[in-house]
Amino acid sequence: MSLTSGMVETGSLRKKFQTLDLSDEGKIVFSAHKGVKPAIFYSFAVFIKMSEKKLASLLHIHPRTMSNYRDQHKKLAPVEGEHLLKLIALFAKGEEIFGNIDEFNYWLQKPFWDSKDRPIDWLITPGGVDLVSDELDRLAHGYAV
Repeated sequence: MSLTSGMVETGSLRKKFQTLDLSDEGKIVFSAHKGVKPAIFYSFAVFIKMSEKKLASLLHIHPRTMSNYRDQHKKLAPVEGEHLLKLIALFAKGEEIFGNIDEFNYWLQKPFWDSKDRPIDWLITPGGVDLVSDELDRLAHGYAV
């Protein structure tokens, strides 16, 4: 399937990205240090039904820059790669807890922590991804907020 075909991929996110070892923080950092290919970015955007522009904005990368990385076969910088890998791990966890990406995307748009903030708003930093991941862990264990 072409990444630009507009079709949505099916199956689990964890299975789709099984070649990435996202089992712990150290492995994510190590993988990011080795370099993350732009193709992972594009495949992930399609899978989670997020526009490339929106995903790029979460990573603080201009969409044209990401396109240039792809065209030049250049890997993401470690900080960008780490952020992307953390997002993939988060969405895999969200898919498992909520049953599918659509439900997880819906949850990401709902305000939480007794504020107007939505989980999606926190995904702009790796630390924010960690906070949302912690919240998912609480939900999975029955400690809803």
